[in-house]
Amino acid sequence: MAKVKLFCVKKVYCNNLLSDFSSYLRLELSLSENTVNSYCSDVDKFFEYWANLGDVSNIRSVDSENIKGFISQEMEKGLSKRSQARLVSSLKAFFKFLVNESIIELDPCVLIDSPKIKPYLPEVLSQDEVVRIIEGVDLSQPEGHRNRAILETLYSCGLRVSELVNLKYSDIFFDQEFLRIIGKGNKQRLVPLGRPAADAIRLYLQTRSLLPVKKGSEDNVFLNRRGGRITREMVFLIVKKSAAEAGVDKVISPHTFRHSFATHLVENGADLRAVQEMLGHESILTTEIYTHINSEKWRDSILKCHPRGN
Repeated sequence: MAKVKLFCVKKVYCNNLLSDFSSYLRLELSLSENTVNSYCSDVDKFFEYWANLGDVSNIRSVDSENIKGFISQEMEKGLSKRSQARLVSSLKAFFKFLVNESIIELDPCVLIDSPKIKPYLPEVLSQDEVVRIIEGVDLSQPEGHRNRAILETLYSCGLRVSELVNLKYSDIFFDQEFLRIIGKGNKQRLVPLGRPAADAIRLYLQTRSLLPVKKGSEDNVFLNRRGGRITREMVFLIVKKSAAEAGVDKVISPHTFRHSFATHLVENGADLRAVQEMLGHESILTTEIYTHINSEKWRDSILKCHPRGN
C-alpha cells in the first residue's frame, strides 16, 4: 500500500512539472504544438524511467548518471541519431527550465552531449524543373488557376504548407508586394511577393469569386471546389500530380518548393540572414543547410569536370 501511495504522489508531482514545462515551451519559447508535444513525451518517458529507480523523492535528486542511463535505455530500442538528438534536446530544455524556475540548482544535463548527425540534405528541384511544373498546369481546367497560384506561392514565397492553407486575403498586400505570414509559434513575418506569384493569385481570385464560399472561409485565399479552406492533403496531391504531368521524376512534396526557393536564393548570392528571415527560421543554423546543398552541387560540378575527378 505504501508503494502504491508513493507512486501516486510521484505521478502527481511529475504531471505538475510536465504541465508547467509545457506552458514554458508554448508561452516563453513560442515552440510549435508538435515540438511541445514531442518534448513533453520525451520527458514523460524519462519520468517513467526515473520512477522505477525506487528511492527517488524529488527532481533535485536526478544526476547526470540517471540521464545517461535513460538515454542508453532508449538507444537500445534502436533510435536513429536524429531521434537521439531530439531526446537530448528535450531533456536539456526541461532541466534548463527547472534551473530557471529555481526548482533545481544544478543542471544534470550540462555534461550530456548530443550525438553528431550528418546534415539532412533535402530533395531540391532545379530552376528548369520548377518552371516545367508551374507552367505545365492546365489553366483550362476548373482548378487550373488555383493550382498554378498554389505552386507559384509555394515556390516564390517559400511557404510551409500550413502557412499556405491558412493564408488570408487580408494578409496579401499587392501594392506593397509582400505577404504577412503567421508561422510557427504564431510568429509573424513579412515575405516579398514577386510579380509571377502576384499575377497568378490575381487570376485565381477572379475564378474564386464565382465559388459559393462556406461560412468561416471568406478570408481564406485557397479554397476547395466546395468553397471551404483547402487542406494540406489536397496541396500534397496537387504538387505530386503536377510534378508527374511535367515529367519530373523526383519524390517531392510542398516542402520541396520551400527547399528549392531557399537553395536558389543562396545559389544566386542572397544573404543568408535575409533567407533566414524569409523562411521564418528561429536559428541561422537551420538556414545554413542550404549552404551545404550549394557546396554539394559545387563539389559535384568540380569532380565531374576535373580530369582526375572520377
